[in-house]
Amino acid sequence: MSKKVLVISSSLRNKSNSEILARQAAKGAEDAGHDVEFITLKDKTLNFCKGCLACQKTMRCVIRDDASEICEKVGNAEVLIFANPIYYYELCGQLKTLLDRCNPLYPSDYKFRDVYLITASAEDGDEVCQTAKGGLQGWVDCFEKARLVKVLSGGGLSVPAEAEQSEEYLKATYELGRNV
Repeated sequence: MSKKVLVISSSLRNKSNSEILARQAAKGAEDAGHDVEFITLKDKTLNFCKGCLACQKTMRCVIRDDASEICEKVGNAEVLIFANPIYYYELCGQLKTLLDRCNPLYPSDYKFRDVYLITASAEDGDEVCQTAKGGLQGWVDCFEKARLVKVLSGGGLSVPAEAEQSEEYLKATYELGRNV
């Protein structure tokens, strides 16, 4: 059964390893017959949430920038795949800002059920992405119909485009996409 899949790359770096892995996941999902949209936060304007909570009544953010359109796409997707570069063992600022700005979805009839996280980091090891996983898990926990299905961590990727040479990570992210 075809699903509507939204892949969001949060890295701002050119030839980003997390974006390379995200594109592999998108390719896998497309090859499996899913309807896939790919968004990069590079060149997007995302302002910080003001915490006014007007969106809880209007289901729209009062801030007019790219986050509103992306948030709407998040709410209409059945599967979300976030790709995140690990900086200081955490979600990057631009992804955290986007998640905060998706607050209008909380009282809505959002469609997403399955959420995935792909990370890329210079350091290797399961502990490297644990705090980032916890940050995304906290967001997912606010949506009772959603679940964090899988976290795929690509460690040892310290220079731009290094992921292109990692058959292991390319295959793993492709398979993640195929199996959403």
